[in-house]
Amino acid sequence: MQAHPALTAALAIAVIAAATLAGAWFFELVLDIRPCPLCLEQRYAYYLAIPLGALVAFAAVKDTPRAVLLAGLAILLTAALGNAWLGAYHAGVEWQFWQGPTECSGPVVNLGSAGSLLERLDTVKVIRCDEVQWRFLGLSLAGYNVLISLLMAAIAGWGIARLPRR
Repeated sequence: MQAHPALTAALAIAVIAAATLAGAWFFELVLDIRPCPLCLEQRYAYYLAIPLGALVAFAAVKDTPRAVLLAGLAILLTAALGNAWLGAYHAGVEWQFWQGPTECSGPVVNLGSAGSLLERLDTVKVIRCDEVQWRFLGLSLAGYNVLISLLMAAIAGWGIARLPRR
């Protein structure tokens, strides 16, 4: 018996998303590499992909109509492509190709009054989106997010293309 393409694709996407989030939490909690606001936004697609991938896989096992499986895989594909775009945008901010969000890149402004400046510096730690905290083989975590997201999109596209017509 041949495995159902929607089942295979959805499970692969859910596992990749879970492994990616586990890696992100490892960097954050064990290695103390704090995520910037753009890093946190890039996690949303993975938070969606895990339960939706599991749901699509379950639906494939239960012989759900093709249209439902297509819709689930299409949502996974769209989320992965959107996340790849966000990761590429973030990598471009890190490489100084373009300006990032004002809350985490560019000049620091509005520090308040001089009396509260020291207190604010002790309590607020801004993780900048335009400074790379870790690179491996020339890529930052944002760059690896692009590659992982494109892999997930390719898997979802494969699942859509291989879904049998009924």
